[in-house]
Amino acid sequence: MVLGICPQHSKRFLRALTKEKLLEAKHSGPRLCIDLSMTHHMSKKELSRLAGQIRRLYGSNKKADRPFWICLTGFTTDSPLYEECLRMNDGFSGYLLDITEEDCFSLFPLETLVYLTPDSEHALEDVDLNKVYILGGLVDESIQKKVTFQKAQEYSVKTARLPIQEYMVRCQNGKNYHSKILAINQVFDILSTYFDTHNWPEALKKGVSSGKGYVLRNSVE
Repeated sequence: MVLGICPQHSKRFLRALTKEKLLEAKHSGPRLCIDLSMTHHMSKKELSRLAGQIRRLYGSNKKADRPFWICLTGFTTDSPLYEECLRMNDGFSGYLLDITEEDCFSLFPLETLVYLTPDSEHALEDVDLNKVYILGGLVDESIQKKVTFQKAQEYSVKTARLPIQEYMVRCQNGKNYHSKILAINQVFDILSTYFDTHNWPEALKKGVSSGKGYVLRNSVE
């Protein structure tokens, strides 16, 4: 006889399952650092936007079949961003991730790091469990040109960009607007979908909205 699971039990069961998956990722999942060491110049509005992106990224990771282990680096608990995360993100203090004041460059061996930046010459080909991927916690990198790229170069760390130009083409749009600059949660959705499907077109479609002015090469739009 199969016992029916009543709604609150199933919710509790799903929560426990999510927790288990996230903690498993800490030991065997792909690793992602969000480099939050560049937030001191940000306005309150930018900090709010970044806190919202962290919330969406964490929400996507919770739903993933194969979650990443996330580490927020260069992040102090007395910073305005931390305050903003607590204010905006329900249950933030209970998020299953690592928070550290240390810089990502001192936490891991430099040869394992890959800084994801739109200015890199190298297209990301795969998600490697032996690497630690870094996303720069900037709200709009188009304003601060090449910040993350220069930071990676300073530490002689490998860089990679998402393979947007390999799989996508510019499309006509009213504003003639084309941008490869994505929010951290959009980049994460692409990485997470790719890790799950090993299909770049499917992954890119997930994170690059048509509003960015790019569509998949084979799509007739």
